[in-house]
Amino acid sequence: MPQLLLEIFSEEIPARMQQGAARDLERMASERLKAAGLSWDALTTYAGPRRLTLVVDGLPAATPDRSEEVKGPKTSAPPQALEGFLRKTGLTREQLVERDGVLFAVISSQGRATPDLIPEMVDQIVRTFPWPKSMRWGTGTLRWVRPIKRILCVFDGAVVPFEIDGIASDAVTEGHRFLGSGAPFAVSDFVDYRQKLEREHVLLDVADRKLRILEQAKAACAAQGLTLVDDDGLLDEVAGLAEWPTPILGDMDPQFLSLPPEVVRLSMKVHQKYFAVRDPATEGLAPNFVVVANVEATDGGKALAAGNSRVLSARLNDARFFWDEDQKVGFDAWLKKLEGVTFHAKLGTMAERVERIAALAREIAPLVGADPDQAEQAARLAKADLASGMVGEFPELQGIMGGYYARLAGYPDAVADAVRDHYKPQGPADTVPTAPVTVAIALADKLDTLVGFFAIDEKPTGSKDPYALRRAALGVIRLLLENGVRIDLINFLDASFARLDDQIDAREIARKTAAGGDSVHARGIVGDGKSRHRDLLAFFADRLTVLLRDQGQRHDLVAAVFALGDDDLVRIVRRVEALAAFLATDDGANLLAGYKRASNILRAEEKKGPVPTGMVRTGLPNQPEEEVALAFAVGAARTAVETALDKEDFAAAMSALAGLRAPVDAFFEAVLVNSDIAEDRDNRLKLLGQVRDVMGQVADFGQIAG
Repeated sequence: MPQLLLEIFSEEIPARMQQGAARDLERMASERLKAAGLSWDALTTYAGPRRLTLVVDGLPAATPDRSEEVKGPKTSAPPQALEGFLRKTGLTREQLVERDGVLFAVISSQGRATPDLIPEMVDQIVRTFPWPKSMRWGTGTLRWVRPIKRILCVFDGAVVPFEIDGIASDAVTEGHRFLGSGAPFAVSDFVDYRQKLEREHVLLDVADRKLRILEQAKAACAAQGLTLVDDDGLLDEVAGLAEWPTPILGDMDPQFLSLPPEVVRLSMKVHQKYFAVRDPATEGLAPNFVVVANVEATDGGKALAAGNSRVLSARLNDARFFWDEDQKVGFDAWLKKLEGVTFHAKLGTMAERVERIAALAREIAPLVGADPDQAEQAARLAKADLASGMVGEFPELQGIMGGYYARLAGYPDAVADAVRDHYKPQGPADTVPTAPVTVAIALADKLDTLVGFFAIDEKPTGSKDPYALRRAALGVIRLLLENGVRIDLINFLDASFARLDDQIDAREIARKTAAGGDSVHARGIVGDGKSRHRDLLAFFADRLTVLLRDQGQRHDLVAAVFALGDDDLVRIVRRVEALAAFLATDDGANLLAGYKRASNILRAEEKKGPVPTGMVRTGLPNQPEEEVALAFAVGAARTAVETALDKEDFAAAMSALAGLRAPVDAFFEAVLVNSDIAEDRDNRLKLLGQVRDVMGQVADFGQIAG
């Protein structure tokens, strides 16, 4: 079947926009082809420095003919209804079909040739393309990320003729700006297009460009006994900068290796787009770099390497200046500077935030095995490097530079490490700190962030999370779980809310006093204490659900355990794991069914009025033995479950519940709950209530699906 090949050729497209543009082109083309009634076998898009390409294989030559039957008014309907239907369908009364007293219109439409539809599709895509930033050029109205130079559009080997703002379609494109022949060339289909581009030194597929960069960069390093420092983010970026990427190994002044390696790597990456190089003998950075050029130099890249080395030296000299100057300034001056840095208009300054984190870290420290004095000291230093020159130049180094400066200033290693790592984990792939002082600071930092923004009602909504609160909550959860930290989360949340309230009160009092007003307390926080920590705890439950779901656990089990009001996340996860294992057994599945049956009966009775509670009686006249057996089984299970829960032996608690499976099954099979004898009915409702209560000590089984 025919193939569509479309290329939009322009000036340089920013690398950061290319892959998003490829996805948008795929989506927009798919939507418009479907809307036109076309199907296809394969649709692929490519993005590079100067072109967006679409290739669609297996398109039909035309859309199919259509015949649609539209139901109209009854034959007895008023004339006005018939007239309206005729106007809508464009038919006459004689063309309508009558069936069972109802009029129908059969509307047929002839298919359109695919080449007639393509110009409309391309025009809509080009004019509505969602570039993050776009520009208009010349005298036309067209907007694109950069000026469009050509539009190549070929269907089944022939040009699809159209024009967009004076740019006429054809079957011609261009090769590499410098390495190509310089002459435009015609193509007939995608295979011809791709092969001719490669001859003209253009790699169309970003995957091919990445592979070329990695293979040649690693080979250049290996020839000198060095290894390339992998950087996927940088690889993505440089693959979008060159159509024919050519890695070149360059040298840098070894004196710059006295700088922290993170500074050297970031200077290379952010300013110059260079890859760092490692010396396997020392496991440290080598005085080299890899630059990805867009040309193949006749001298093997020596001149390019030398020129880039000079530029890198200038950048690293700037970094060394910040490094030296920061050591002259020190923590006291930085902490003073934080008093004038606003963290958030409603949450005060960064210095006030540091006070909250320090107090919270001191409270958490004993629970994680950290020294409270060191935890408080590290917390007070943790944000200081935000005022340093190096972090001002490279915000990505916050925390890392603080750790270096703390070590140079003579602070204990535990304190310096905590300053360095307190932002961790910053994502699902990031490592979780294990050092006690670091854990205390990391928890305090993230909890303060969550408390603060929940207090001012800046919660995440939908896909929007401007303050990265989901990441902060996940960080708290991972810190607690992976370190086995047992804390009463509600108590710490309440204490943090209260501490924030006090700061806001103090600031408001000071403001009113300075203005000559009455210094009265006026809480500036949204919501009461219970609702605030309840909302935040529910947020933690949601994040924990996501985490456990990614690990294969069912979301309803997390809800069933959280419903008990427990706030110890380590204990909650152990309960969920034991519950999942229990429900995977026949005893668990059948007991869940029995629980739901008992709950349904009790709910139905509760609608009529209060359900009897209290002690279940045995030895009643004509009492079924299954009722007696269940009564004794519930009593035994209650004792066993309470003992197991006191020891936090959740597997034993589930085992105790498993003992109820057979008595519950036998009870429902042999006993009529809604007996005509009131005394029997009340006793059996009490018994079902006890079954529900005993199981409810382990989890809220009512929230479990099944």
